[in-house]
Amino acid sequence: MAAYLIVDTKISNPEEYETYKAQARPIAEKFGGIYRARGGDMDTFESDLWTPTRIVMLEFPDMQTARDFVNSEEYAPVKKIRRANAECTFLLVDGI
Repeated sequence: MAAYLIVDTKISNPEEYETYKAQARPIAEKFGGIYRARGGDMDTFESDLWTPTRIVMLEFPDMQTARDFVNSEEYAPVKKIRRANAECTFLLVDGI
C-alpha cells in the first residue's frame, strides 16, 4: 500500500534550499519516491490546527520504504542542508 511523505516547509535561505532540492530528488527517486506536489499553488480552506506554508508530497511504495529513505545514509547529509535553510513539519501517512 502506498505511503505519503508530506512536508510543510518555511524556507529561510532560498538559494541554499535549491541545493537541497537538487540533491534530495534523486535520493527520493532511488527509494521509489514520486513527487506528487512540490510547493505549487495552494488554497487553505480551514486552519484550526495548522497553517501550511509550502507543501511537498511524495508517494512511496509503502511506509517502510519511506522510512528507509528518511533514515538513509544517503539522505542524512542532505537533510542537514534542509534543516539549516528551512523549518519543516515532516510527516508520513499510510495510503488507502
